[in-house]
Amino acid sequence: MTMEDDNDASSVESFALHVVLFPILDELEKIDLSAAQTLRAAFEKAEKQNPGISQDIISGVLEARSAGVSLNTECLLKLAALDSEEYMLRRKEDVFEKLNEQAKELKKILARLPDEIGDRPKFLQTIKDIASGIKDLLEALNRLIKKHGAGRLRDRKSVLDAHKKEFINSSKNFSDTLKVYFRDGHITNVYKSANKLVNDTNTILKMLKSVGN
Repeated sequence: MTMEDDNDASSVESFALHVVLFPILDELEKIDLSAAQTLRAAFEKAEKQNPGISQDIISGVLEARSAGVSLNTECLLKLAALDSEEYMLRRKEDVFEKLNEQAKELKKILARLPDEIGDRPKFLQTIKDIASGIKDLLEALNRLIKKHGAGRLRDRKSVLDAHKKEFINSSKNFSDTLKVYFRDGHITNVYKSANKLVNDTNTILKMLKSVGN
């Protein structure tokens, strides 16, 4: 793995940074452009050096103003359905469009969890939909790698494979947390593992978006 690939693997920016913090800074720019730009640069640098720190900051703020961690992770998960330009592939090739579609669909399904936890039939159906969504995303990713792995992705295939492996591990962890939930009724870790799946999906999208035409 090259140094560039290693940096890419370790500096994927957080979904929370672009969907929660950046819109706030966009509003701040209307009042104080210099301050907003300074904060934006600071958050980008912090996120690259410590991936996930933006989400930790948001969780800390929410915890100080709410009942606890469960609400924090729940709020963040609901945001997963929101579109962010940072994580949208714009290539017109069918394999890129399909991956973009499957990633968007999976995140929307994951974002339904908090609203459907109180309705067992809907909750169980959502779990089935998530399993199908994970399968569909991996199939779309495998098709993309098969088509472009020896071409435009050749130099960064090892990084993409590492992201894919992390996504698979997170999928297994999500399944494990569900088993624990059905045993003890504690939902917090389910939300945390679902957020991890969202972040891993975005990591794959961002890496692919950075590949040149």
